[in-house]
Amino acid sequence: MLVDHDITRRVEYRTIRYEKRPCLSPTGESLDGLHNAWIWLENEKELNSYTTETVKELVLALRSASNDRSVVATVITAAGTRAFCSGGNVREYAEYYAGRPQEYRQYMRLFNDLITAILHSDKPVVNRVNGLRVAGGQEIGLACDFSIASDLARFGQAGPKHGSAPLGGSTDFLPLYLGFDAAIESATLCELWSAHKAHRLGLLGRIVPVLLVDGRLTPNPLVVTDRWLDEYGRIVLGEPKTGRDLEEGKALLARGEVSLSLLDREVETLCGKLAMTMPECLTRTLESVRKHKLRHWDGNAEESRAWLALNMAMEGRAGFRAFRSKEGAKREVDFADLRRKIAEGRAWDDAFFQELL
Repeated sequence: MLVDHDITRRVEYRTIRYEKRPCLSPTGESLDGLHNAWIWLENEKELNSYTTETVKELVLALRSASNDRSVVATVITAAGTRAFCSGGNVREYAEYYAGRPQEYRQYMRLFNDLITAILHSDKPVVNRVNGLRVAGGQEIGLACDFSIASDLARFGQAGPKHGSAPLGGSTDFLPLYLGFDAAIESATLCELWSAHKAHRLGLLGRIVPVLLVDGRLTPNPLVVTDRWLDEYGRIVLGEPKTGRDLEEGKALLARGEVSLSLLDREVETLCGKLAMTMPECLTRTLESVRKHKLRHWDGNAEESRAWLALNMAMEGRAGFRAFRSKEGAKREVDFADLRRKIAEGRAWDDAFFQELL
C-alpha cells in the first residue's frame, strides 16, 4: 500500500477543472499507465480571472499533480479562446479587497503559495496559452517551465495602470526572460504584446497559428508576421499592423474561426518528449534551472506581499474601484489630475477618492 502524500483528500473543485489525460509518445501513441494533469481555469465570462477560491484550488491541484506517481507533466490552461488569464478578479478586488490592506495581505499569501507551488512542482509545468495572458495571469505563466501559445494571444502587465505593481512574479522573472530594457518596458508601460513579439523577445518557447480561414490555419492577421525590418530599419516583427493592412487583417479575422487543435497537439508532443527522459534526472534538472527564478522570488515575495497589502489603502483602492465602476476605455483614473492633486499635498481621504472616481 503506497502512502498518500496529498494535503487533503476528495477535493471538490468549483472554480477550476482538474483532469488526467493519457500521456502520448512524441509520435502519438498512448503510453499506458502514464498521464498528464490538465488544470483548467473556468471563468470564461470574466476572462478566466481568478478569485480567492480559485487560487486555493490551484494550489491544491498543483500539489496533487506533483504527488501523482502516474503524472508526467502538468498543463495549466483555461476555458475558451479569448483568455488564458487576465489576473486577479477585479470584481472581487473592487468590492472586497480595495481599502482592506489586512485582508489583501492574506490573499497575497495564497497567491504567493500558488507561484511557489509551480516553482516547487516535482513535475514539469507547461502553460498552454489559449488567449490573453496579462497581470497575474502573466505571472502564473512566467513561473511555469514551458509556454506554448496561440499566436492570437496577447501578453503584458496591468499594475501601474490600475493601482498596483507586478510584484507577484513579473518583476522577478521578466528580466530573466527578456533582459532589463524589455522587462522594465513591459512592467511599467503596461502595453500588450502580440504572441509573435513575445516569442521574438524570448518570453515564449513556441507559438502556433489557431485562426482557421477557408480550412487553412493562418498566422495572426493583425500583426506583422512576415518581415523583421521596415524601411527605416526598425524591427516590426510582431508589431501591430496599421492602416489598410490592419483593416484587411480585421476582415480576415472576422471570416475565420479559432481552432486550438494544433495548440493541443504541440502541448501533447512536448509532454511526450518529457516522458522520454529519466524522471528523477528530469526533476533534478528542473530544480536546478528554476533556482534562477527562485533566487529572486524567495528574496522578494514577502516584502512584495506587505507592500501590495498597504497599497490597497491608497492607489489600489482608487485604481480597482475605478476599473470596476467605469465603462470601456475609461476604466482608469485621470492620471494627470491624480498627479496634480498629490503635488498639491492632498490627503488620501474619502473626498479625494470620490474625486478620483
